[in-house]
Amino acid sequence: MRILLAEDDPLIASAILASLRKLDFSVDWVEDGRSVESALATCDYGMLILDLGLPGVDGLEILERMKRAEKQTPVLIITARGGIEDRVGGLNAGADDYLVKPFSLEELVARVFALRRRTQGWSSSELRLGKLAVDPRKRQVRLDDQEIHLSDREFRLLMALIEVPGQVLSITQLEERLYGWGEEIASNSIEVQLHRLRKKLGKDWIRNIRGIGFKLVEAA
Repeated sequence: MRILLAEDDPLIASAILASLRKLDFSVDWVEDGRSVESALATCDYGMLILDLGLPGVDGLEILERMKRAEKQTPVLIITARGGIEDRVGGLNAGADDYLVKPFSLEELVARVFALRRRTQGWSSSELRLGKLAVDPRKRQVRLDDQEIHLSDREFRLLMALIEVPGQVLSITQLEERLYGWGEEIASNSIEVQLHRLRKKLGKDWIRNIRGIGFKLVEAA
């Protein structure tokens, strides 16, 4: 999942970035409201972590504009505004969860995983497709109850595919999910990772739809 973090405090932002990137999330960071809107217009993010007190455009106004534009990006608010009216206002404006500062990074990470699980309709923290099971928190992959060891890139690629099993994703869409701003992308990086992943899982798990992209399917 690629996440957009909107936080104007560099110390808070750097701590969040480090925690989420350690768990293989791709995270882009912006510091003001106008940059949030620009980023949302150019990239399909899996989640927005939004501070309400942003310069330029307030977080609540961003939520209202997202609602009017029918933008479906899940939103986790992080803010120092902890009153009941503030929480109710944020949730009514369209946020999916609300976390009051100061908070522990462990709680933030737990809420990110929980929100992703809810919005994507997962019944548990473990993703399953036939005999293939992926645990995002433990970064563990099992096939036929045998653990498969993947590199960081291979794991992130598998996560991108298993989040939408059966859905065809183009190379561009996979790059958007795996790489954040400033990360260098080799011309054939995705193809190389797909080749390595197919060797480890078995070629029948990842199907190439010629001229369109790739999808994860249950192997016969």
